[in-house]
Amino acid sequence: MPGGIAGAAESDVKETWPRWRGPEANGAQPEARPPVQWSESENVRWKVEVPGQGSSTPIVVGDRVFVSTAVKTDRVKEGASEAESTAEQDDQSQPAGDRPGRGGRGRFGRRGFGGGAPPTNFFAFMVVAFDRQSGKEVWRKTLTEEVPHEPGHNTNTFASSSPVYDGQRLYVSFGSRGVYALDLDGNVLWQKDLGKMQTRAQFGEGSSPAVHDGTVVVPWDHEGESFIVALGAADGQERWRQSRDEPTTWATPLITEFQGRTQVITNGDNRVRSYDLADGSLIWECGGQASNPIPSPIRYKDNVIVMTGYRGYAIYSIPLDSKGDLTDTDQVSWVETDAAPYVSSPLLYDGQLYFVKSNNGILVSRSAETGELLIDQTRLPGISSVYASPVAAGDHIYLTGRDGTTLVFKHGKTFELVATNRLDEEIDASAAIVGKQIFFRGKEHLYCIE
Repeated sequence: MPGGIAGAAESDVKETWPRWRGPEANGAQPEARPPVQWSESENVRWKVEVPGQGSSTPIVVGDRVFVSTAVKTDRVKEGASEAESTAEQDDQSQPAGDRPGRGGRGRFGRRGFGGGAPPTNFFAFMVVAFDRQSGKEVWRKTLTEEVPHEPGHNTNTFASSSPVYDGQRLYVSFGSRGVYALDLDGNVLWQKDLGKMQTRAQFGEGSSPAVHDGTVVVPWDHEGESFIVALGAADGQERWRQSRDEPTTWATPLITEFQGRTQVITNGDNRVRSYDLADGSLIWECGGQASNPIPSPIRYKDNVIVMTGYRGYAIYSIPLDSKGDLTDTDQVSWVETDAAPYVSSPLLYDGQLYFVKSNNGILVSRSAETGELLIDQTRLPGISSVYASPVAAGDHIYLTGRDGTTLVFKHGKTFELVATNRLDEEIDASAAIVGKQIFFRGKEHLYCIE
């Protein structure tokens, strides 16, 4: 499985959505058959309230759905003044704006630029497990209670990192609040403190960990000393760490096997880099990206495709047999610079890439093989802003806007709309698809559509 979950049986893969971009890390579950039509009163198997806030994607493992979240408590840090608490409330009441993370609308609010008042309340950072068929809460586990040291962008949350499952354990990163491994019953197996991030403009954190063959990889790009670290999946012990010449990024790594070697590929402001999973040594690197990388790399055949879409656009398709520095060389398979996503990641389905331009409701599709433009910039009806990444199943593409509207259209070289579906809730998290079900995590609720 190129980029798939190591050690998972094929039948298991069909019944899981083990990370935020699915079993193959490309947003697709081809054999699934979820509905193409729904509303608040149609095809909703269940809708349950999720405590706290988060824009992380739910993951699905067997008969459980797991969600990470951060719940604001009434407990206030010692010594916090009334003025601090008032300032925090004022910042949080500002209108939302575009952000580097998984959520945003309209203009930047005051807190959106960072530098607003940091929280004074403690937050409970937790994982919640729901029964997949009924939506009933099975358990919740608070991993830590802390006062976040940065306010974050006003459309980010303190739970933007999605859990990941490797067939044995759940792994969840709350970044500056720690990295944790749990069993499926919510028991903490280990935890790791990697320090405190200093994110650009205090926008907050958002990248998810990646796991492969007994190793958990955590990216740590920020305004301090950036690094990428590999931890033992069984015990959390550090296996290797590599310094990175990068400012804050929010991209989740792709781990993929090629010709007997496993590569960890992660994007950055300065360069996309590939590391050897075994020892962290640098295999290849390539400059030329745009700013604030957020979209995850995606594999197609013997290439990896990376995208950035803030203050410029860049799409690079890079051969996995590369070595050394590829910047400004003809070793790159293809490059396009007319449109790319900012916050959401691309979808790869049947050799075709689907993505939006920046955060806008404008669809583009290209051939993953050659970069050929298949669907030119097309305005999506009824969608203005997009943070969730598109997903696919059964020859249909599902693309969700921030206002809770999901367009379903046919896979192909032309845009053919099948259905427009609306839920009464903002949605920034990417959907998860298993079997006949599709799961949406809204601002307050988790939906199972079937």
